[in-house]
Amino acid sequence: MNFVDAVKTCFNKYACFEGRACRSEYWYFYLFNLLLGIVCGALLGKIGSSIVSLALFIPSLAVGARRLHDIGKSGWFQLLCLIPLIGWIWLIILFCKKGDEGANQYGENPLNQQVAE
Repeated sequence: MNFVDAVKTCFNKYACFEGRACRSEYWYFYLFNLLLGIVCGALLGKIGSSIVSLALFIPSLAVGARRLHDIGKSGWFQLLCLIPLIGWIWLIILFCKKGDEGANQYGENPLNQQVAE
């Protein structure tokens, strides 16, 4: 999945917490959030950056939950970020793991679905 497809997919699934998301979908959307935050922060200041962060909060949670589903974990694992330092490290490791081959309890492998389309 390329950068543009990942961003489009995340906005099309704005509040969809079901299904799976491959690593590239998650990390490209994360990069989009980061770049947009920097640009809006530079152009509009803290208020602009805050508005962008607020607007992208739900899609970020949704793609994070779908990414965790891809490795067979519940989306609630995102709450690990509340554990200082160790939680963030553990969560980053989970987001970097390769997804389950084939179907799991959350659906079909998103990489297999992309090849079929």
